[in-house]
Amino acid sequence: MGVITVSVDDDVERKFRKLVAEKYGRIRGALGVAVTEAMKLWIEKVEREKK
Repeated sequence: MGVITVSVDDDVERKFRKLVAEKYGRIRGALGVAVTEAMKLWIEKVEREKK
């Protein structure tokens, strides 16, 4: 499992964390699950655009 340290806009972080908590609750690892899901969606989008 990889570790990535990033900086994001405060407003984006706040909204993302709020939505993660609403969807998954405040369980340990929920943020990582949501970030992984978001990254997969972004990868799919970019790969579609390349075609």
